[in-house]
Amino acid sequence: QVQLVESGGGLVQAGGSLRLSCTGSGRSFNSSSMGWFRQAPGKEREFVAAISSILGLRGYADSVKGRFTITRDNAKDTIYLQMTSLKVEDTAVYYCVASTRPLTSTNIREYNYWGQGTQVSVTS
Repeated sequence: QVQLVESGGGLVQAGGSLRLSCTGSGRSFNSSSMGWFRQAPGKEREFVAAISSILGLRGYADSVKGRFTITRDNAKDTIYLQMTSLKVEDTAVYYCVASTRPLTSTNIREYNYWGQGTQVSVTS
């Protein structure tokens, strides 16, 4: 059974930092692009960041560029999202995703595997 399990969410004040982790199991994700989407209350799910399996190429949503950094450890089938300078508008459930394709995409339909989500809440 393929699973993606997130951890690291929580409550933080605006301007603070959090690091999310996501570990895959049930198959190797070394040839898969992986990333993060998020969904705030009353809003659609949106792309946050992704990292390719080849060369570790990264893509970010404009809203998080310069504040969030995505990395991966292929030996552990794990990705990380380091979030700094958090804003109240970053509050959302963050979902780890993985694709069967090696290159990143902002298209939600490109991602076949989803984690259960982890809550990030940023207070003013």
